[in-house]
Amino acid sequence: MNENEHGGFFAKARLDEDPRGRVTGLSVRRAGVDSVPSSLAELRDLRALDLSYNDVGTLPESLGTLPALTELRLDALGLSSLPASLRALTGLEVLSLYKNRLTEAPSWLPELTGLRTLNLADNELTSLPSGLSGLKHLHTLDLGHNRLPELPPDLGELPSLDRYLYLSDNALRSVPRSLCRLSRLRYLNITDNRLTRLPDEFGALAALRELRLYHNELAELPDSFGALHSLREAHLMGNRLRSLPDTLGGLRELRELRLMDNEVTALPPSIGALRRLRHLDLRNNQLRELPDAVAGLTELTHLDLRNNRLTRLPDALATLPALEKLDLRWNVLDSWPAWLDDLELRGCAVLT
Repeated sequence: MNENEHGGFFAKARLDEDPRGRVTGLSVRRAGVDSVPSSLAELRDLRALDLSYNDVGTLPESLGTLPALTELRLDALGLSSLPASLRALTGLEVLSLYKNRLTEAPSWLPELTGLRTLNLADNELTSLPSGLSGLKHLHTLDLGHNRLPELPPDLGELPSLDRYLYLSDNALRSVPRSLCRLSRLRYLNITDNRLTRLPDEFGALAALRELRLYHNELAELPDSFGALHSLREAHLMGNRLRSLPDTLGGLRELRELRLMDNEVTALPPSIGALRRLRHLDLRNNQLRELPDAVAGLTELTHLDLRNNRLTRLPDALATLPALEKLDLRWNVLDSWPAWLDDLELRGCAVLT
């Protein structure tokens, strides 16, 4: 193999070898190469290949003839298309195509049935190929920062998708009901889209631990939202929510509830059942009062009520044993309760 080939590609490469001296890993990440040599195909034992962050524009067809390859990282290469030969890499477990110029995902993508992680984020995708449900081992899928107006129904038929699903910064107005079949999924991000509602079956995402839905156009949450019993973080800021479902108290594992920049006028009494809640951010809403049920928030450490329309505060706030910060700025309270001084004396930061 000629090490000077293609401007010293191999001279710039970082290699990993097994005990027998066979090259099993090669990286030219950010190495300043401008082309990829066809002679890469000679590395028959190569398992991991990282070509990311180089201005190459195109890839040789010979990449599809690396029989041992399980990890292929092609981030930020200026790619507008992919070699058709890559469809032969059925042993691939990781494929990353982040930050390229792809306008469509290749139709043969579902043939890579060994994939566990697929990253197509930050391209220019407007559609996805049919048959994605064939990726039976996929546990992480990143489709964020594209131009997708809709999702294929079979996205909900990925039985192993249990770690991460990123759909942020697309043009989605809805999500298919089938998505709610991902009952093992733990992290879901659909931020910065145009969602106006969630499916009624949304609560079937029973394993969710972190949910990010901020910067959409949601006016309400389905009643089934309270069935997300494993949820620990709910990031719902920057929507058009005016109320919260009475079932909210079912979120018994919730630690963080971020609701700033909505239009919420009242909290349901069931909020007092959120015994493990630590951070509650309600700034920039339309609240006029808080329910006495907030006394149940015994683990709450931070409560942000900035810029609402509060005229009074419930005495229940004085009983919260873990409260470390209470922000009341930019409200219209008729009077300041005396117990605010008591909160400060015990170490709680009270901002008025």
